[in-house]
Amino acid sequence: MSDKKRKPTSAASAAAKGSSAKLQKLTPMKEKAGGWLQDLMKQQRTEKKDMKFNKKRLRVISDTEKIKQGSEGVLYWMSRDHRVQDNWALIHAQQLAVQENLPLHVCVCLLVPKSELSTLRHYSFMLKGLEEVAKECKALDIQFHLLHGAAGDVLPGFVSDRSLGACGDGLLPPQRATAVVDAHNVVPCWEASPKLEYAARTIRGKITKLLPEFLTDFPLVEKHPYTATRTAKPVDWEKNQASLDVDRTVREPEWAKPGTKAGVVMLESFIDVRLKLFETQRNDPNAAALSQLSPWIRFGHLSAQRVALQVQRSGKNAGQSVSSFIEELVVRRELTDNFCFYNKKYDSIEGAYEWAQKTLKDHAKDERPYIYTREQLEKAKTHDKLWNAAQYQMLTEGKMHGFIRMYWAKKILEWTSSPEEALSIALYLNDRYSLDGQDPNGFVGCMWSICGIHDQGWAERPVFGKIRYMNYKGCLRKFDVAQFEQKYCPKNI
Repeated sequence: MSDKKRKPTSAASAAAKGSSAKLQKLTPMKEKAGGWLQDLMKQQRTEKKDMKFNKKRLRVISDTEKIKQGSEGVLYWMSRDHRVQDNWALIHAQQLAVQENLPLHVCVCLLVPKSELSTLRHYSFMLKGLEEVAKECKALDIQFHLLHGAAGDVLPGFVSDRSLGACGDGLLPPQRATAVVDAHNVVPCWEASPKLEYAARTIRGKITKLLPEFLTDFPLVEKHPYTATRTAKPVDWEKNQASLDVDRTVREPEWAKPGTKAGVVMLESFIDVRLKLFETQRNDPNAAALSQLSPWIRFGHLSAQRVALQVQRSGKNAGQSVSSFIEELVVRRELTDNFCFYNKKYDSIEGAYEWAQKTLKDHAKDERPYIYTREQLEKAKTHDKLWNAAQYQMLTEGKMHGFIRMYWAKKILEWTSSPEEALSIALYLNDRYSLDGQDPNGFVGCMWSICGIHDQGWAERPVFGKIRYMNYKGCLRKFDVAQFEQKYCPKNI
């Protein structure tokens, strides 16, 4: 979770409280006693249980990759990918532990920054997903530890005290890890490209060329054969939920149940029902054509690689929708990781291309048709019913349709006093309310809309300069705007 500090406001609480009384528009997930997909995936993993780990997924970050003699176990620091199966970092850790005849430990470091971005919506989703991970680990005789504090502060002592060898799944690992595994991308970030890519067209060929090597099946994470003498302390999940120091007015959405099992149910429904509509209707916010999988992928409850595999195998009757979805899931999503991995200013105007910085600066003093404060935008108090509906969808559901999100962010640029303020507000709103926020996809989505990242220069106009422009009339040509406004536009705030 991001720990960036931004100026607090009471508007967030007011908006969230107002939203809680309104019914959810996305269909709440129904409890499902296991469909066809869960069993199929288990069968596929079992058939590939002897599959070797591709060492290109791993970066060695200490002098030695090997576990030190005398170690009492192997520790996997679970940071970005909160799941047991389909997790290359845990697969690697288990194979290493078996090779060394050692017990296997999984550790998560829980830190809740004092920030307005720390909400119940995000942390409850995360903790409930981790509870599922812990139960699965117990069944497999893998020790699960929940530590409280920043990884750099609490992990070194934990590793030393228990004489463990450590590996992690974060791209910025804590001190004392020996290696880091990219378990989040299909093609590991450092293998896809050694540099910052300019656009989808410059990375697409590189990723496509590597897919035959990396878009593979997963071996099964099995019951671990070596039991630890020092077992993990039981986690009181209810107590941890109750003690979260977060803003509880930003509540959990009803439509999205956390955890890998729920993510698989959503994936199954996408393949069965919505995938065939993806190619032709994905840009229509009124159509049920999207996967809705971003929260589960963002928290690592689902593997993007698993999603790609199953869509390719089970969606053969969906035609062109399969390749269009893979383009979004793999190429476009991994382009955002590339941007955040290689650009330290990934959430700043200074991280934009030179042409974009210049055009935004040239038009920074242009007269704006409207000027709104962050509080007005947060509470969906603008003259534009479509924009208000989009903002209100995010407030109530923790999700905003991708096409609408572009319009939403570009209007923030048009209605605020500077590009810097626009980017700050867009990131704040997305990171605070979107269940899939605080993630490279969100950072780059805002940077594309406001700063032209991964885009090109367009015809020059006031305020936007050469940044791509979107307007209300354009949306009217794309979809039934009145239907969307009627569905989401707030009546009482």
